[in-house]
Amino acid sequence: MPMKKITEIFVERAWTFSFEFFAPKTDKGRANLMDTADALERLGADFFSVTYGAGGTEAHTTLDTVLKLLYAHEPAVVHHLTCVKHTYREIRQQVAGMSRVGVRNIMALRGDPPAGEPDFEFGDDQPKYAYQLIELIREQSDDWFALGVAAFPESHPMAPSPEEDSRYLKIKQDRGADFAVTQLFFENEHYFDFVRRVREAGVRLRLIPGVLPVTNYDRMLQFCGKCGVGVPPRIREMFEPVRDDPKATVERGIELAVRQCRELLDRGAPGIHFYCLNRAEPVSTIYRRLGL
Repeated sequence: MPMKKITEIFVERAWTFSFEFFAPKTDKGRANLMDTADALERLGADFFSVTYGAGGTEAHTTLDTVLKLLYAHEPAVVHHLTCVKHTYREIRQQVAGMSRVGVRNIMALRGDPPAGEPDFEFGDDQPKYAYQLIELIREQSDDWFALGVAAFPESHPMAPSPEEDSRYLKIKQDRGADFAVTQLFFENEHYFDFVRRVREAGVRLRLIPGVLPVTNYDRMLQFCGKCGVGVPPRIREMFEPVRDDPKATVERGIELAVRQCRELLDRGAPGIHFYCLNRAEPVSTIYRRLGL
């Protein structure tokens, strides 16, 4: 039985609350993820999403995880799909396979180059950009899938300017994207400035802010450095004194995330997408403190 499309959920709900997982590689990890999904479903999650891995290294485990979530839980599930390391033919096969087993939601992404391949280049038989992936899916399946895309409140690291970044998002919309989920950010003004900027460029997609609760300060710094996310001085001042105290770090991370999410929702954001790292906590506590 096919799952509900994300766009159908948007018609029903002005706000959505969703949680992003990565595909586990061990039996213990898979069991833990199902327990996490159980807990988040009880909170009232609207949908889950499952990442794909750099270079499509987790393609099979992603689909397997999506199907387990689909048949064991009520929320809809979004299957991430990237261009990297895939030919047009391979992607068509994957999309056809997803359709056959009832997947109805795809996050269409360019994707990161594989680890250890700094000189990676796309081949002539491979889509190079998310909009090409969207075109391929739409040509093959028309409106079977709801398609999400990534958005960047601080602009994509490869975009020459914020204006060009807005234009790229508009192109993805025009090729058939239905909604966007943003990369994490710490300054809410980045999100609201981004929304104003892309609306002026003609983007009408639902723009769901992505939030990553801080649970490990050093890991957060490493991740933000890799994906071009700014870490403001106030965040450093908040976490550096407790960087060696895991409990205090999590407590401050919860406090920060609750404040950030509350302001986003109060000022009109259409929900929150939590990067939960396959754990029910601390996002469950944050969710409850928001009164959701």
